[in-house]
Amino acid sequence: MLLRNRSEHVRCDHAPVRRLPPHKRRLGERARGPRNAVAVLLAVLASLVWLEVPVAALTTTVGPADRPASTWDLSWLSVRDRRIIDESGRVVLLHGFNTSTLLEPTVKRSPLDSGDATMMERDGFDVVRLSVSWGRLEPRRGQWDTGYLDAIDSTVRLLNSHHIYVVIDMHFLDWSSAFGGSGAPAWAAVPLVPDLHIPGIGDWQRHLSPAINAANTYFWVSPDWQSDFLQAWRLLAQHFRDDSGVAGYDLYNEPHALPLPPIRFEKSFMWPLYARTIDAIGTVDPNHLFIVEGELFGDYGTTVVPLKAPDLVYSPHEYTGSLIPPTFDGDPQPLDDDVSKGAGEAARVPAALWIGEWGMPATQSKATAWIDDALNAYDAAGAGWAWWQWREDSPWGIRDSAGHTDTAVLAHLARPYLAASPPGVRSGAADGVRGALTVSVDAAYSGGQIDIAWRLLATAAPVVTGNCVATAAWDATRARLTVTITGSVPCTMRLVASA
Repeated sequence: MLLRNRSEHVRCDHAPVRRLPPHKRRLGERARGPRNAVAVLLAVLASLVWLEVPVAALTTTVGPADRPASTWDLSWLSVRDRRIIDESGRVVLLHGFNTSTLLEPTVKRSPLDSGDATMMERDGFDVVRLSVSWGRLEPRRGQWDTGYLDAIDSTVRLLNSHHIYVVIDMHFLDWSSAFGGSGAPAWAAVPLVPDLHIPGIGDWQRHLSPAINAANTYFWVSPDWQSDFLQAWRLLAQHFRDDSGVAGYDLYNEPHALPLPPIRFEKSFMWPLYARTIDAIGTVDPNHLFIVEGELFGDYGTTVVPLKAPDLVYSPHEYTGSLIPPTFDGDPQPLDDDVSKGAGEAARVPAALWIGEWGMPATQSKATAWIDDALNAYDAAGAGWAWWQWREDSPWGIRDSAGHTDTAVLAHLARPYLAASPPGVRSGAADGVRGALTVSVDAAYSGGQIDIAWRLLATAAPVVTGNCVATAAWDATRARLTVTITGSVPCTMRLVASA
């Protein structure tokens, strides 16, 4: 038992114990807690300021285009006034699909053959976003696989022969096939960093792998691997520089910041790499569209750095309501808002808008309603698109590897549209299931043919009515109706499936 008294000693079991004098704080020590809090607050504020520090607009040095005669009856494409146009100055809306047929076996991939190309052509589609792999192109550093380049060329030719443009997409998924994904070569890895697998969180565990994030970070912050990446693009561009059937080059699929801080990632790394890649391609090929994407998590917004480059296209991916919450429940507003946000980002670049990926598994509730709402939003924004995916053994694919086709989903995707139209021509009230389209011509129209894509596989050829229609020529092979206008404008045409 302790017995306390006023002296400097206490006694326990009769043993004297020395009591320590009270501790005296050093000068300023009493305020250390508040000072630490202030320091943390200042550090947070400094970080926020650093994220928001503006950067200068970027400018590329691509020279004027030097395009030979077009091939495959596919006009050269360019951008004017933030619209994709053909050689006649008509606005072009590219509608089509993605294919991963040329990626690594570590990802889902299915064959693509002439039957696929015929189906797309006969349903009025005119573009395929063809995913290719830097890793397959440069399997060993400095050694280029010409056989893989030939495979890309053969696929491009197959699609072009069916009047389908190709967007060549440098695809990335979880950095590389070395980590079960796609994209970078296996040699592009940071030594000694573990590739941890975190169970229970699905595909997200790949985004949290230290090995993947280390490689991804090293790529973005160092010019080392970027030099090979740029050389890969120069090799592809040199090969396809004279091919008008290649619509353009999608420079980097779904770049993401992890583990770098967002906002600063876009400002200091993503947009500057886009500018350098455009310049690298431009040294050998100034003739094609340059397609840049928003950040992987761009559904939550991408920080835009203005980029001055010829024939520039901004290509966000749209999964709001599908992969990105809120899950679609029939209310189109979140989806419409996100498409409007992407259009605003395209205007700030400035660039044409084209949705390079979008999709929803057919098994998800209200999938066809979501598709219809998305198509309405794209039409309102004047944007073309490529659905993910054409052929895949999953509810995302329109066809599976055995060739079975989801005709119910395809009917909604294959709504009629203005494939190429002069200024002053607009469309509305499109219906792919029953086959219907309304086309308005206003006073801005000053001549030129109007090409209308029409779904032929499940609906009859179109019949067009309207007092300003001069001629209407139907091409059953390409599923195209070409209309010329006469008389006074404004006027309205209506297309329905013939009996």
